[in-house]
Amino acid sequence: MRVGSGDFIYEVIHDWGQLPAGWSLGSVPNGACDSQGRVYVFGRGEHPVLVFDPDGHFLSSWGEGVFSRPHGILITPDDIVYCTDDKDHTVRKCTLDGKVLMTLGTKDQPSDTGYDGKDWRTIKRSGPPFNRPTNLALSPKGDMYVSDGYGNACVHKFSPDGKLLFSWGELGDGPGQFAIVHSVRTDKKGTVYIADRENSRIQVFTPEGKFITQWTNMHKPQGFYMGPDGLLYTTEKPVKRPDGKAPGFFPPRVSIWNTDGKLLARWGGEDLTKPGNFFAPHGIWGDARGDLYIGELSIDGLRGDAPAGYPLVHKLVRVK
Repeated sequence: MRVGSGDFIYEVIHDWGQLPAGWSLGSVPNGACDSQGRVYVFGRGEHPVLVFDPDGHFLSSWGEGVFSRPHGILITPDDIVYCTDDKDHTVRKCTLDGKVLMTLGTKDQPSDTGYDGKDWRTIKRSGPPFNRPTNLALSPKGDMYVSDGYGNACVHKFSPDGKLLFSWGELGDGPGQFAIVHSVRTDKKGTVYIADRENSRIQVFTPEGKFITQWTNMHKPQGFYMGPDGLLYTTEKPVKRPDGKAPGFFPPRVSIWNTDGKLLARWGGEDLTKPGNFFAPHGIWGDARGDLYIGELSIDGLRGDAPAGYPLVHKLVRVK
């Protein structure tokens, strides 16, 4: 089965990722690949970080008893792992085998934003780090940007040693305002790209947090991956039909962009049982060969639970 469009065509691997007997993935909000092409699936099962080789053979796991609710993960070219836990309000810097080197934020101590813990629309004010952070990106100089998140409406910039440099953003739909700051990535120039999910747009900023532009040809961008090709790969969640019927007026899909905001490819359809389509795509990541991985949530607000046996990690092998 092949999917994609234009110059981006992929072969879908249906049965990628073999777990030990009795193990399960749970929802898979995100993942990442290291410099050797090994795949780190950051999931919400009993084993938060599951490590596979590129062919899907299980290698190891870590993070048991550490994470409350995995959300975002980034692996740098020098194989440092950053894990964002939205429920315990922290970001952890780790080695490839799970040793914690640094923690941003204080476990189980959210900042005061007026957020009621459930609905982002209850946020009354922006706050310091963190209230349910979602993801992290590194600048070319090693500075850290954290998208924050479900219970805040900010992006925070930290120095490489973890000092907070500044924050920007507030709840709203204007330039530099956010409604669920869901993901963040940077390019080789240090430009910052923000998935402003509930505003259905990507906002683009300078390294100093100055608004540059926005892209709006999308619906509810979720996951971000900045590939070695300098392109931005995104997942988009479905948007409910006006009549409230599933699976959504806009189907879940993957989109590929250049850094000028030009749409290069897009695919996805309403038939979630069709191989190559998606149920509730959340995370997206890739490897040096150009292959992609999509992490799925097992429960979606529009459609309930994923069908029995539905793959929660899709591997897409680049063929064109």
